[in-house]
Amino acid sequence: MSEQLKRALTEAIEDEYKARATYRLIINKFGAVRPFVNIIESEERHIRALIPLFWKYGIPVPEDDWAQRVEVPESVQEACQAGVQGEIENAAMYQRLLDLTQGYPDVQRVFLNLQRASQNNHLPAFQRCATRGTAQSHQGRGGRGQCGQGRGLRHRRGGCGHSLPA
Repeated sequence: MSEQLKRALTEAIEDEYKARATYRLIINKFGAVRPFVNIIESEERHIRALIPLFWKYGIPVPEDDWAQRVEVPESVQEACQAGVQGEIENAAMYQRLLDLTQGYPDVQRVFLNLQRASQNNHLPAFQRCATRGTAQSHQGRGGRGQCGQGRGLRHRRGGCGHSLPA
């Protein structure tokens, strides 16, 4: 096990912990709003995908202490905008971590899957929420700017690829 692998896995799981803690606090503050209720489930799966890699390579799994370290935005709209930025940064982080873990195909496979979920599922869900949140609240959707309501999930893995009704 290399020090680079340890740093890469630790950075990845810390980022997933941070996202999960942030989305939990957003849900606690604003209720079960989308896409947060779906993406938090995805973050749980991301963490569960990373933990076996820690075990395989004998790396201690870091404790999750993010609940006290994150701040909740003032509105769902702001939370969605922060989600867009966070997913852009997440995809870039995984690209950098992929470069650090070239000798570990199993780690690369997990990182690629997580990066793909971020770019293809989470980012579009947050973008829809950020651009349509205000309009939706005027359509009788609970006044919270809930995002992604409608047909439900389009895919199993990411849990957040829903679309708005026409």
